[in-house]
Amino acid sequence: MYISNYRRKAEAVFLFFLVFLIFCIGRLLYIQFFNSNYLANIARKQHNFFVELEPLRGVIYDGNLKPQTLNLPADSLYASPNTIKNSDKERIVNLLSGILNVNRDYLRERLARKKYFVWLARKITPQAAAEIKKLNIKGLGFLRETKRSYPNTYLASQIIGFAGLDNTGLEGIELYLDKYLRGAPGWAIFLRDARQKRLDIWEKMVLPRDGDDIVLTIDQVVQYIAERELDKAFKAYHAKGASIIVMDPHTGKILALASRPTYDLNEHSNVSKDQTRNRAICDLFEPGSVFKIVTASAALEEKRVSEEDKFFCENGSYRVANHILHDHKPHGWLTFREVIEESSNIGTTKVAQLLGPNIVYKYVRLFGFGSKLGIDLPGEISGMIKEPRFWSKTSIGAIPIGQEVGVTALQLASAISVIANGGQLMRPYVIEEIRDKQGKVIKRTSPVLIRKVLSLDTSARMSKMLTGAVEEGTGRMAQIPGFTSAGKTGTAQKLEPNGAYSHNKFVASFIGFAPAEDPLITIVVSVDEPHPYYFGGVVAAPVFKNVAADVIRYLKTKQALAEDLNANRRSR
Repeated sequence: MYISNYRRKAEAVFLFFLVFLIFCIGRLLYIQFFNSNYLANIARKQHNFFVELEPLRGVIYDGNLKPQTLNLPADSLYASPNTIKNSDKERIVNLLSGILNVNRDYLRERLARKKYFVWLARKITPQAAAEIKKLNIKGLGFLRETKRSYPNTYLASQIIGFAGLDNTGLEGIELYLDKYLRGAPGWAIFLRDARQKRLDIWEKMVLPRDGDDIVLTIDQVVQYIAERELDKAFKAYHAKGASIIVMDPHTGKILALASRPTYDLNEHSNVSKDQTRNRAICDLFEPGSVFKIVTASAALEEKRVSEEDKFFCENGSYRVANHILHDHKPHGWLTFREVIEESSNIGTTKVAQLLGPNIVYKYVRLFGFGSKLGIDLPGEISGMIKEPRFWSKTSIGAIPIGQEVGVTALQLASAISVIANGGQLMRPYVIEEIRDKQGKVIKRTSPVLIRKVLSLDTSARMSKMLTGAVEEGTGRMAQIPGFTSAGKTGTAQKLEPNGAYSHNKFVASFIGFAPAEDPLITIVVSVDEPHPYYFGGVVAAPVFKNVAADVIRYLKTKQALAEDLNANRRSR
């Protein structure tokens, strides 16, 4: 009986182990043939670490190859929530919130995710990274990335723009040429140890392709001079806004372009659209008397008047249809030359009446107004000019003196360059070339002639008249010691919301070039709502004078140094 019971017990134990063995074998077979991929993926996630390799963003240079952007190394903090005990997560939240200066709920939400990788903070300061590394917290790690930096802070901010946290362009050239600057990311799979720390051993790797470099036409020195003088006027006259352009009239190359208000490119997180807006190419305004260069050029080119033809300026009051036109001070008889020098609205209107609406409109369009010029910057607008069939009876007394027309500072810069360069409308540009990291030129910009506008004779005669406007007329404050200059002042009333012209809101402007006999640069200065003074000859002309004086001396010195260098090379 005892032996029989023992045998039954032994068989039962044997049967139990046999069933258990069959179950284990079945389970192993199931894992091997049906669940192996799932478990292998879990193992790979625990011991393999996928990292995207960030490319270096291309550098933006000025025309002298001075870098306007930098890529600085920065640590980014990540966590592996699946490897952190739940009891430790609140302690980590309390430790990191003060160092990173972030909300605790944000960190709690991140650490609650069922993942092996989550970002906690991107591109943190070296001080914060050092503090966190000292804590030696299991489940936290760092990846080295690059942070976009701008060494010249405010300089050329509306041109250069900025890139965001992921090094993607968001404004200016950074946005416009992002496809060249950003490059292409690579990737690598690194191994991790049992404690989830990354080992410097990789299984697979694809190297990133660094971004291409951009060379601008902007000259850092010229840009600084232009911004310095514009900033003085902007603050001194409590203006709403301001812009300046310095251009090579013969090529269309932009040497400086700036707007106010502005911002620090390194502190762009809270800037307003008013600060980032490139006013020089996207702000529309009535130009006022600077627009008289179009009417005057048309009259000379069409041979309707000569410089000494006389016009009676009605002692400052002249009726055009149902509107009374005034001059800023009364004039009697003036020669055509004096009409431009003294900026007479009445004299200019009488010249326009000789030409007729169709010819005036023809030359407005020839000078580039009413259409985009094609500058390689985002945001350019075309401006506004009505066709003659839409003109009212008073338009012939308004459009020729810069009313009922909307322009940009860029269009004014190109228009005055037509007179400076002998009659040619050139396409303005700011991108000199695009290069890869080996220095190979991918794309180069050459000067582009849009159209011939004036004859050499007309542009030379206009140049003399505009020289007279500076030496004898309303632009006296634009005179440059040691150099001749030519230009035109403008003081335009702004429109009120009800459509009437304001009596206390103006745009003060000056357009000109220097030296008058052999122009190196054209400059446009526009100041929006200056006060208490608002005349273009008082507010904008001195900016032109100061910028032109310093820039001409700089360019001549630069040219002389280049010639000396070339002479030394030839003599070797």
